Amino acid sequence: MIYAISPAQIRRMLADWQHEGPAYSDLGKAIRVAVIDGRLPQGTRIPAERVLAGELEVSRNTVAAAYRLLRETGYLASKQGAGSFVAIPPEKTRRSRVVSWAASGAAGDIDFTIATPPGPEPILSEATRMATTDLARYSGTPGYDLVGIPELRQAIADHTSSNGLPTTADQIMVTSGAHHAWVLLLRLLSRPHDHILVDSPTYPNTLDSIRALRRQPLSVGLPEEGWSIDLLDKAIRQMKPAMAYLIPTFHNPTGKIMTGSTRGLIAEAAHASGTYLVIDETLSELSLDGVVLPPAMASYGSPSWAITVGSLSKTCWAGLRLGWLRASPSIISRLVELRGATDAGNPILTQLVACHLFKSFRELLGERLAMLTKRRQALIEALDEYLPDCTFSKPLGGLSLWVDIGDRVSSRLALAAPEYGVQLLAGPRFGSDGTLENRIRLPFIHDPGTTDEGVRRISAALQSVTGPQGRSRPDAARRSAASTA
Repeated sequence: MIYAISPAQIRRMLADWQHEGPAYSDLGKAIRVAVIDGRLPQGTRIPAERVLAGELEVSRNTVAAAYRLLRETGYLASKQGAGSFVAIPPEKTRRSRVVSWAASGAAGDIDFTIATPPGPEPILSEATRMATTDLARYSGTPGYDLVGIPELRQAIADHTSSNGLPTTADQIMVTSGAHHAWVLLLRLLSRPHDHILVDSPTYPNTLDSIRALRRQPLSVGLPEEGWSIDLLDKAIRQMKPAMAYLIPTFHNPTGKIMTGSTRGLIAEAAHASGTYLVIDETLSELSLDGVVLPPAMASYGSPSWAITVGSLSKTCWAGLRLGWLRASPSIISRLVELRGATDAGNPILTQLVACHLFKSFRELLGERLAMLTKRRQALIEALDEYLPDCTFSKPLGGLSLWVDIGDRVSSRLALAAPEYGVQLLAGPRFGSDGTLENRIRLPFIHDPGTTDEGVRRISAALQSVTGPQGRSRPDAARRSAASTA
C-alpha cells in the first residue's frame, strides 16, 4: 500500500515555508526538512506539480524547480506515470548518522533528538550478571514467550499496585518497549482510516505509527495552561475516535501534568463514545520536585477501555527494549494471538534482567532522579547564558524542556544545526499539521559540560538562521518558574 499525502496536508505541514530566498529553493528546503525529521516518510507519494502549485498558490515552474532540486539531492524519486515519491539519500539515514557519531567520539555531534538517559551503573551490570545465572532454568524450553515470564509479569503488577493502581499479573503483557505495546494495540483496536486522538504536540513516534498503519491522527491542541476538557470532550463525543493516546503525567514534550478532574472527565467521555484510552505512563515516575500526582488515569476507567503502557526505557535504560501494557485479560489474550503472527516474543534474558532491576528499583530510581534534577538545572543555566530570549516552563518531572525559540524557524534551525555539531528535532515533528515552528524539545539527559556546549552550538545555529537583527525578542520575564497544569 502506497502512502500518499494530499495537497492540503502538505500545505499544512510546510506552513510558513517562504522566506527571503528564491521561492523554489525555499519550497525545496521545507520539503527536505520534513523528510529529514520524519514527517514525510520514505516512499510517500507527494502531489503532482500542477496540483501542489494550485494548493500553494504559486506557479507550476516554482514547484517543478523545487522537485528538480530534491531529485538532484536524492530526496525525491519520480517514476513515469506513477508520480513522485519521497527518498532519503544513504548518507542521511539514521543508521549512517549513528555510525558517524560513533566514529567521531567526543568531538562529534551532540544529540538532542533522543530523550533517554544512559544506563545506571553498576546496578545494570549487576542485574545482568545475576540474570545469566537464572537463564539455566529456561534453557530447556523453546524460549519463545509472547506474554511475559510469570515472575516478571508479577513484578510489574506488584510495582504498578505499589504506585496506586491495583493490578494482577494476568493484566500484564510484556513487550519490546512501550512503543511496541502501542503499535500492537493500534493494530488490534483500530482499522485503516479510523481516527486516533492525540495531543498536539505529542510523542513523534506515535504519529509515525498512526500514519504507517493508515489511521488518521485527530490532533487536539494542548494549550499553555493545560488540557482543555471542552476541546477533548467535543472531539471524543463528536468524532468518536477508535482510540486516544494520552501522556497525562509529565507529558512528552511539554512536561505538563493532567489534573485529576480532567482525567475523570476524559475517561467518562471515552467510555460513552466507545473510544479506547491508551495511557502512556513511561515518564510518570520521573518526578523531580516531589509534586503530589493525581491517581493514575487508568483508575478512572474500566480496564476494558483504559489501557496503560509503560517501560524501563526512561527510568532505567532504553537498550533493554523492555516494556509492558496493562489491560483486561481478554484484550491480552487477543494481543497474544495477534502477536504470534508477527514476532517470536520477548527475549528471556532481558526479562530476567528486568526482574532483578525491579528488586532494586527504588534505589535505582532515587539515583536517576538526583541525576536528572542536576542535569535539568544545567540545561536551564545553559539556556539562560546562551539563549536568554527563549522561553519555557520548568517541568516538575520528565526528561525535557519544551522551548519557545521566539521565531517560527524551528525547521530551518534543525536543518542548520548539524553544521554546528548538534542534532535537533524541529517542533513540527511533534505535531501533525505543520504548526509548532517556534518550538524545539531539549532533553536534559547529557552531563552538564555536554549540555553547555550543545546549547552554545544551538545558539550559533539559531543566529545563522535568524541573523543578529532577525528576531523579535520576547521579554525574558515571560519564563515560568514551574507549571503543574
